[in-house]
Amino acid sequence: MLIGLWIRDVVLIEALDLSIGPGLTALTGETGAGKSIILDALGLATGARADAGLVRRGAPQAAASAVFAPAADHPVWDLLEEKGLSYARNEDLVLRRTLAADGRSRAFVNDQATGVGVLKEVGELLLEVHGQHETVGLLDARTHRPMLDAYGDLSGHLATVGERWRDWRAARERVDELREAVNRSAAETEELQLRLSELDRLDPREGEETQLAEERAVLGAAEKALADIASARETFEGLGPKVAAAIRALERARERAVTAGAAVEGAAVTRLSQASEALDRVLIEAGEAEAAIDAAAEAFEFEPDRLEKTEERLFDLRGLARKLAVSVEELPLLRVRFAERLRAVESSEEDLKAAEAALKTARGAYLAAAGELTVARRAAGERLAEAVMAELAPLKLDKARFRVAVEPVAEDRAGPAGLDRVAFEIATNPGAPFGDLGAIASGGELARFALALKASLAGRGTGPQPLMIFDEVDQGVGGAVADAVGLRLKKLATKAQVLVVTHSPQVAARAEAHWRIAKAGEGERIRTAVEVLSPSDREEEIARMLAGAQVTDAARAAARALIGA
Repeated sequence: MLIGLWIRDVVLIEALDLSIGPGLTALTGETGAGKSIILDALGLATGARADAGLVRRGAPQAAASAVFAPAADHPVWDLLEEKGLSYARNEDLVLRRTLAADGRSRAFVNDQATGVGVLKEVGELLLEVHGQHETVGLLDARTHRPMLDAYGDLSGHLATVGERWRDWRAARERVDELREAVNRSAAETEELQLRLSELDRLDPREGEETQLAEERAVLGAAEKALADIASARETFEGLGPKVAAAIRALERARERAVTAGAAVEGAAVTRLSQASEALDRVLIEAGEAEAAIDAAAEAFEFEPDRLEKTEERLFDLRGLARKLAVSVEELPLLRVRFAERLRAVESSEEDLKAAEAALKTARGAYLAAAGELTVARRAAGERLAEAVMAELAPLKLDKARFRVAVEPVAEDRAGPAGLDRVAFEIATNPGAPFGDLGAIASGGELARFALALKASLAGRGTGPQPLMIFDEVDQGVGGAVADAVGLRLKKLATKAQVLVVTHSPQVAARAEAHWRIAKAGEGERIRTAVEVLSPSDREEEIARMLAGAQVTDAARAAARALIGA
């Protein structure tokens, strides 16, 4: 709902602050008084096209602010979030725009600078204009389908179609993904098979690198120890025979000493015997030492090429790890992953066939649901057309015909809202072809048609209603037709906020609030002023509209009758 309008230096308005209430507000005044300036200022604040001609002569710029109080669930809040504009759903929404004398303008939403295009998008969610020079909202065919769906209470059908659409889209994405996998499977399969064969050949095991490194260290040390033992044995070899030869030589010496007789036998023989015995002990110890050396060598025995094989295994593992850009410890896990990927690639064609079958099923389910929605829309369109046609005659549009066209769109334009293009069409004269609403020649007729449509939609769950502005919807009509216009505006105003610019007393009499627009001042100081009328002033204004310049008691009585009707 629009709750306030602040205007500065717009055409003939120097400064104006208006508070606006719910229901129907009528704007009246003499022709040329400036009623349209109020709408121009509101359009400026909500992003409508504007030029420097709106700037009051002598002023540096024009400015207008519109203050709205949308409901917490109004879609305008979602739009603000999408545009990155801060807001609070429990606060008012302020749209503001300035227009310099050179034609440059600036736009603001809640005092945040933004583009005029964004301001226009926000404004389109908050108000509709139906009048002599333009109709905003109704002529946009994009609004027709949501209006029809709301009128027909098709939310259940829409939910089903939306769900089937998401299923179909997910199935298409799955098929696209698998097709891509199949297309690259040949090269990937060859690469995977090569890498997997290398891993299978090496058969890496968890913890193997540490084990091999430790074994390599042990074998290296053992190999060096064996070399030292061999050197010791080589040095020790020949010692036994030499000692034995020495013992034999001593034994011969002792025998000669005995043969020589008493002259040399005594101490010499004893010494020779001692030496021989000592050497005998050495021979025994040498044998034991040689046996110990052999036993030590046997303790270090291993395969002659075991160290070489260990090192070769370790180098192979580390080389493959470098090639695959992983650590040796990751090779066993990588082997498992390569095998899994190879199996996935090999099964991708089967998966693709299954996905294509699922896609076909999902498409069929979507088309069936969309078809049911189309049938429901056409039935709702027929009901809406009947309701609108019933409203046209009282509004002096009895020659016009209205229909709701529900036409199929190509499958490649399918979406969560179905496969239909919905358009409200009208034929202005008998025998004339149906066409877009913009084909209606008269702005007044178009505004009355919009009133007929809005009256038909009223109370049918069409969601948050924007502010509706009807500019001289009663142009060229009077009497019963003007009264019918007033009744329908009154009906609309029970569900929404409505502003009407009117010359018809029958329409003005139906309003809850009444503004009189008039010019004041002289020469270049002429300004447009707005007066919010009291009940008595309102009666006088409606009497003036009935009688003209000379207001009579009869006109006042007629005004009271209209207001009380």
